[in-house]
Amino acid sequence: MSNDLPDLPDLRASHEDRDRVVDVLRIAAGDGRLDAEELDIRLESALTARTLGELAELTADLPVAPTAKAKDVLVVEQHGGTYIREGRWSVPARIELRTQLCRVTFDFTHAAITADVLRIETDLVHGKLFFVGARDIEFNTDELNLTYSKVKLRPKKSAATPRLRIELAGKLLHAKVIQRRS
Repeated sequence: MSNDLPDLPDLRASHEDRDRVVDVLRIAAGDGRLDAEELDIRLESALTARTLGELAELTADLPVAPTAKAKDVLVVEQHGGTYIREGRWSVPARIELRTQLCRVTFDFTHAAITADVLRIETDLVHGKLFFVGARDIEFNTDELNLTYSKVKLRPKKSAATPRLRIELAGKLLHAKVIQRRS
């Protein structure tokens, strides 16, 4: 049984319990432990589970996700070319982006989001940064320093709670940040 769930298999599961299992399943898929079909089946079972025992069965063959997972940092340092993060990947709490003459794409369509906030520290020179599949993501660009650069992000929708808040900080020099539909 998962360490996140108490050893009371007949106890009724809460929304929070289901959410934790969904996060573990998405991370496992991002790590390549589950294929897309198995992930879909287990996610459906997790969302309809009534007891902690039912939830525990869904993650019994998976390693327990470390609690420090959200503290991970993805560092992207590249001169020229293209960097793409897509498919099933675990979104860290922080990304350090240092690129020149580079096109960077972060596709959140199938990403496993484990934190509420993603901070992206940028030093983007003569390049483009694309966000794909970010409809329910809120952006904050207050700490972004623009020099001959453009930011094309959709305005915030205050009615819905965002799945993720992305804080962009740092500098853009002759660069563009663009949000695209998936």
